[in-house]
Amino acid sequence: MTTISEPGMPAIDVGKREQAAVDRPGNTKAIGVVAAGALLITLVNMAAAIYLYRGINDLRSVEARLEQLGAFEQRIAARLDTVNNGFQSRFEKLDSQLQGNFNEINGSLARLEQSPPAVAGNSPPNAAEQSEVTTSAVAEAPEALDSETASEVSVDEAARPPKRRIASAPPPPNSNYQRIEQPDGKVYYRKIN
Repeated sequence: MTTISEPGMPAIDVGKREQAAVDRPGNTKAIGVVAAGALLITLVNMAAAIYLYRGINDLRSVEARLEQLGAFEQRIAARLDTVNNGFQSRFEKLDSQLQGNFNEINGSLARLEQSPPAVAGNSPPNAAEQSEVTTSAVAEAPEALDSETASEVSVDEAARPPKRRIASAPPPPNSNYQRIEQPDGKVYYRKIN
């Protein structure tokens, strides 16, 4: 062993120091492993904390949206009730109008059944005017039924069927043609050669 000495300084034995340093590397490795493990655990904890923080923020935003969803549901339900009430009132109004129209039709039918049919030669002088009013009312009825004023059109005017046409007399016989009447009511003319 070598001893270094300086005047005024105590002597240090170099061999013992080297021997002490050789014994410590095992302790240093253990300390290094423990430090690395602690650093790894710290990093894992930090990553978990970040993910948990993000998850909690997402959960809070979802809860806020769910609270808004309840208010949205109430607004939608209120609007649906309003629309439903509007439709229901319109249906009730339409039902009452239809009932009134049916009652008028029934009354008109009862009057028609009780009154005798008018004969063409014995009709009163106002019959021509009444037929014109009826014809114009029937012609205007589809237009009136399409508009909002359908309830204003009288059932007597709109519900009357058009008057039947009276079949005109057959043309006078022509000597060039022969008239043939079928059993089903059809009439044919055949030229005579």
